[in-house]
Amino acid sequence: MSKHIGILTSGGDCPGLNAAIRGIAKAGIKNFDMKFLGFRNGFRGLVQDRTQNIDQEMLSGILTDGGTFLGTSRDKPHKMPVGGKNLDMTDTIIETYERHHLDALVCLGGGGTQKNALHLKKAGLNVVTLPKTIDNDVAMTDITFGFDTALGIATEAIDRVHSTATSHDRVIVVEIMGHRAGWLALESGIAAGADVILIPEIAYEIESVVEAIKDRKRAGKHFSIVAVAEGAMTREQATTIESLLEQKANASNKSEKSEISKQLSDFHDEHVAHTQYLTRELEKQTGCESRLTILGHIQRGGTPSPVDRVLATQLGTTCAKYLADGGHGDMMSIRGQEVVPVALEDVAGKKKLVPTDHPLVETARLLGTSLGE
Repeated sequence: MSKHIGILTSGGDCPGLNAAIRGIAKAGIKNFDMKFLGFRNGFRGLVQDRTQNIDQEMLSGILTDGGTFLGTSRDKPHKMPVGGKNLDMTDTIIETYERHHLDALVCLGGGGTQKNALHLKKAGLNVVTLPKTIDNDVAMTDITFGFDTALGIATEAIDRVHSTATSHDRVIVVEIMGHRAGWLALESGIAAGADVILIPEIAYEIESVVEAIKDRKRAGKHFSIVAVAEGAMTREQATTIESLLEQKANASNKSEKSEISKQLSDFHDEHVAHTQYLTRELEKQTGCESRLTILGHIQRGGTPSPVDRVLATQLGTTCAKYLADGGHGDMMSIRGQEVVPVALEDVAGKKKLVPTDHPLVETARLLGTSLGE
């Protein structure tokens, strides 16, 4: 009997999604007599029953394409915007799943997708996930596909601003993606020889960054490169967040929690411009002309690197075999050179952040790179 498998991509796009879909479907069709049905634009496609048959012809030529040919969205099954309200559409999704006689649903995505997939698992669906994100912050896997491509793009960008920095004796601040996890800023900063690296996991003092730049000037180096994750915070900001989170956890009623949530939301809205403030302060306090470069969505666009193509393909083909063996309820995780299934309960709601004693943090310190401490 043929197995009918649904596939969707959810959350932000990233390089390697098409390669992963291709890996799942090619292996499933060629080896396990599987039939595949794609759902357009993430979990919303399940609600609206917007489908696309996935066959051999469709898989041809997509290995090197960036983005996802299925489209994506950040919609959640249990909190989906419909008619101006957030509604629980879980029952509708179950109806769609059963209408197409699916044996399993494969969800490709990051941390949010793992939580949404667990929700559907608890609702009784056979769900499997693959970990993707340029942030590399999905728990219980060594690496996520999309990260290597973004790392190469961010590294090349920092390499390129070096010439402007040296030509004009400037401080150039490069904002790199990463709200809560600093893997991308840390590794691209090391790879490109940034003089200062600021990540969310290590709160920084502007005075410390200023002193590092002045030390370089005193040593005859009149330019500096500052690689900063978008989620990096000063010590004062980090203390504020910790205090608000603690207050929210200890709030005695719904009204109080709602007010603290609003304060947290306002804080995050204001924090979006923190690299602009940092750049102005560095110019004022160092006396060096300073400029800001925000890499933004450039980091997650374009063709996937060879490493991400291989990684996504390995995850996809192993997922097909796992489905053929009757597996479900897990995320396909990279452990060393192997793909290992990990229960969604052990993944959802967790983040893989940079430990402050991580070997790469120690590498940066031994190089003399300032972490703003």
